[in-house]
Amino acid sequence: MSANEARLAVAVVGGLHADARRAAVEEILRTVPGSVALHHDLSAATDRAVRRIVRDASGLLGSGDAPLVNDCACCALREDLVPELLRLAAGGGHRLAVVELWDSVEPQAMAAVIAAEGAPLELTGVATAIDPALMVPYIANGDDLAEAGLAAAPTDQRTIADTFARQLEHPTVIAVAEDAASEEVADDGDHALLTQLTPGARQVRVGEGDLGAALLAGFDVEAAAARQHPACALLPQEGDEHGVSTLVWRRDRPFHPDRLYEALEDLSCAAARSRGRFWLADRPDTLLSWDAAGGALCVESAGPWLAALPDAAWDMVPAERRVAAALDWHPEHGDRCQHLTFTSPGLDREGVLSLLDSCLLTDAEYAAGPDGWKKLSHAFDDLLNPVT
Repeated sequence: MSANEARLAVAVVGGLHADARRAAVEEILRTVPGSVALHHDLSAATDRAVRRIVRDASGLLGSGDAPLVNDCACCALREDLVPELLRLAAGGGHRLAVVELWDSVEPQAMAAVIAAEGAPLELTGVATAIDPALMVPYIANGDDLAEAGLAAAPTDQRTIADTFARQLEHPTVIAVAEDAASEEVADDGDHALLTQLTPGARQVRVGEGDLGAALLAGFDVEAAAARQHPACALLPQEGDEHGVSTLVWRRDRPFHPDRLYEALEDLSCAAARSRGRFWLADRPDTLLSWDAAGGALCVESAGPWLAALPDAAWDMVPAERRVAAALDWHPEHGDRCQHLTFTSPGLDREGVLSLLDSCLLTDAEYAAGPDGWKKLSHAFDDLLNPVT
């Protein structure tokens, strides 16, 4: 068999909404001839193994166990996934392999694993399946995955909200399964929240037969990673529809570290989802990422601003980053900027705006310049440089 004949298209379908995910996979198997689904059930990891299931439209084709790796179910999935896909490719007869991820497994990591293997595997699509009626209960849920029995490893410290947010923001396709399992009926506000949080994704309704074609259209792993990187992320746009608002806040002036630190709790709880990039006056060369969901905030260093790098280093920076920097370029500060977005039902736009603006340097503080700014208190040191 030639390499071309052995080629196997691979699509990833994930999502915390398990019934919506299963409905999406069943539609693909039903509508794409020669499709097969591969699923690793991590819920059985307490028995020291991950259960592997292979099926097509007619039913179960095979099953087996993948032993845990370092007590980590997700690690077992990584180790077993590509060999199983290669086995399916070598066997021939399959046009598309659908990797149905377990509930809390995020598509970005698995998509990267598949894409890195290369031929005969070809990653052609990534989707997250959602029941829109469950948008608010999940994006606002700050419970730990471990408390809900959804942790993928003993060290998994993610929450339901931040995991759901990343599942929404990575793929190019959102498979919308109305009323997949919940007794609730999605309203216009649920759909508005979904649309505002996923500006770069195509929504495909499960049940209309278009999902399979959408997942065979192709997928760019590097572009998808860039959409989530804080330096060049595809952030939501201004919106206000059916009671759901997105506030886009952009400023050139740096934050005062003390005032911002004191406002973190209020800002992290101000919206169901907020994200972006920002800069602090006492750390003028450091690009900081803002990632909040369900009331929990993560602030991290994302490396230097481009303006802080020597010109010779720019050639090593991805093109997406250079384009984003050019759009934000300031004659004095370069790409240093505040770019934060807040999306939520019932968002207090004026309150958030006022609080954010109050955290910026005053005219007098700004006039002190970078040398003066560095003498300000370093309120974020413990948060950004935790003692291990």
